[in-house]
Amino acid sequence: MKLIDTSSGDLVEAIILQIESKDFQKIEKGKGFVFDWSVEEKHDVYKICLKGEETKILGLLSLIDYPAELRIHISLIEVIKEQVGQGKTLDHIAGCLIGFACSIAFRKGYEGFVSLLPKTKLIDLYQEKYGFRQYGRLLALEHEQSKRVIDQYLGDEK
Repeated sequence: MKLIDTSSGDLVEAIILQIESKDFQKIEKGKGFVFDWSVEEKHDVYKICLKGEETKILGLLSLIDYPAELRIHISLIEVIKEQVGQGKTLDHIAGCLIGFACSIAFRKGYEGFVSLLPKTKLIDLYQEKYGFRQYGRLLALEHEQSKRVIDQYLGDEK
């Protein structure tokens, strides 16, 4: 998958890996991340890094599988502070993580059904940028919207 270097527009190769227990020491609250990721250890947690720089975590994704409901739930998603807002040097970090969740939902036979419970201030962003739709308090992607996110952010790595 490719991230975009915001200064040059060049594509930069990235990789998503399942987090190892030793990684949780690097992602303590306040060291580039706002959330307390230790509470997510019971879920499947993934990190996105530049290829060849797997020790530098750019973003994190915590997923919960709900097989009875045929969906993958994004429990928590976060991009490291230095890569958020106007000063970021890389773009598409969150999009790649969401696309990864969608690809898992397709692999499991869930037709790309991915949900999350957003912070109020991010609802519009999720809907406009990624195509999430409102389902009660949850936002969700399914089939066509999930395919679009995968194509846009993961390209041929489905």
